[in-house]
Amino acid sequence: MNAIYHSVEIPAAGVVLDADIDVPDAARGVVLFVHGSGSSRHSPRNRYVAGELQKAALATVLVDLLTPAEERIDAGTGELRFNIGLLAARVIALTDWLAEHEPTNGLGIGLFGASTGAAAALVGGAARPDLVEAIVSRGGRPDLAGDFLALVRQPTLLIVGQRDEVVIELNRRAMEMLSGETRLEIVPGATHLFEEPEALEQVARLTRDWFARHLKGLLTGPG
Repeated sequence: MNAIYHSVEIPAAGVVLDADIDVPDAARGVVLFVHGSGSSRHSPRNRYVAGELQKAALATVLVDLLTPAEERIDAGTGELRFNIGLLAARVIALTDWLAEHEPTNGLGIGLFGASTGAAAALVGGAARPDLVEAIVSRGGRPDLAGDFLALVRQPTLLIVGQRDEVVIELNRRAMEMLSGETRLEIVPGATHLFEEPEALEQVARLTRDWFARHLKGLLTGPG
């Protein structure tokens, strides 16, 4: 198949969400990006990581988890970005959509969650054990997934900056509850947003290697 890039509107849990889908030639998996607090599919950090995954023959889906109207509300109140139940319901719906629609059906699905989005990704993984094959959390708040952590069976990689000390401790506690293969990677010298030189590059390498190892999908690929 030829490389595909398009912007789409995806129905998800009663709303329609804007998404950018990039499917490289001979894609061997697809990664859904679940952005964090106050972010969107235009996040430069997520777009950088997505670009590195595409080079490794992994399709990527960058999506706005809130509608434009909801984003305006959230900008003033900050309440929706912490509504893990709402965000997780949309992650689950998006996962189902990816499993059924061209050009991603048949590909192994991974979830990449950042900040509060990591909790929504973990809840989504717990709810879809037969579809989601691996999860990565970048600077995430897995603790916000609560009791769902014990239901996550997928291989889960937790990436945290060395200087993000509170989040490191929250991730260590979450590791004790996760049921599947779990690894914590601490990026030297990095803060919460991984803005230091080489920090985001290391995040991208760790993420790429994790998904390349764990995403299998159907041997015949999509369609």
